Amino acid sequence: MVVNLIGVPVFWGSDQKGVDLGPNDLRAHDIERVIENHDHTVYDLGNIYVKDVEESLKYSSHKKMKYVKEIMDLNTNLAHAVYCSLKAGSFPLVIGGDHSLGLGSVSGASKLFKDLGVVWIDAHGDINTHETSHTGNIHGMPLSAAMGYGFDSLVNLYYQGRKVEMENVFLIGARDLDEDELAFIESHNLNVWTTEYIQNHGIDKTLSEVVSKFKERNISHVHLSFDIDVLDKTLVPGTGTPVDNGLTVEESKAILKSVLETRLVSSMDVVELNSLLDSDGLTLKTTIDIIDYCFSLLK
Repeated sequence: MVVNLIGVPVFWGSDQKGVDLGPNDLRAHDIERVIENHDHTVYDLGNIYVKDVEESLKYSSHKKMKYVKEIMDLNTNLAHAVYCSLKAGSFPLVIGGDHSLGLGSVSGASKLFKDLGVVWIDAHGDINTHETSHTGNIHGMPLSAAMGYGFDSLVNLYYQGRKVEMENVFLIGARDLDEDELAFIESHNLNVWTTEYIQNHGIDKTLSEVVSKFKERNISHVHLSFDIDVLDKTLVPGTGTPVDNGLTVEESKAILKSVLETRLVSSMDVVELNSLLDSDGLTLKTTIDIIDYCFSLLK
């Protein structure tokens, strides 16, 4: 398989520096070689351009969202990079950076695949909007925008309209959901398997339900977006919004295995590695281990 490595060194969505160092930290620890060890050919396409912006200007484009114009610009470029990669028959691996980049990845994939499914593995819902967010941080909004809710310019990023049907979105591992996000999930009957659900019902039952939902929707391609904060915070101290009571590495790998073995995954994000917050490189090593595992399964 041909893998296109695309870095997105952005911290604007989380408003916490350090996460922008993730792409080059992974490169410095031979992520390209890790993937190539599984008989893949890797082309490193470099980093999406992220310009410098004064912190004092973070609300200059919108009074409730930080860095919104800059995030839209880089996500538009990312969307086109992902689209071109998929159009060429390659597998785009997008490494972040914060999870605001997920909107660009989904937008690029959905332009080519109209029946796209999105598997969002994350401790958070990322389904806030500028009207419900308590922080103004756009890394909490990409999934809602992809589903057609929120600020018009985010919803219409790269091309007009929603990028993925709600029924084709699968949120796994959430456990830190805002009140408005819980109401959104209930009112729209979103496909959500929380960490509590996984622990109460078991990983096997959960994964059986996820795969069954895939088959019901007749999805032909899946974008997989993996936020490392889905893991318990003791395992990933180097992330901006760590949460207690998270998944183990083994549980995360079981989820990834089940999703990847559907042979539907055609693009992927790995986000929210912040080495400035890490402890003895633990989070970096865990992130590399997760990527290594994924590409051992991808063919």
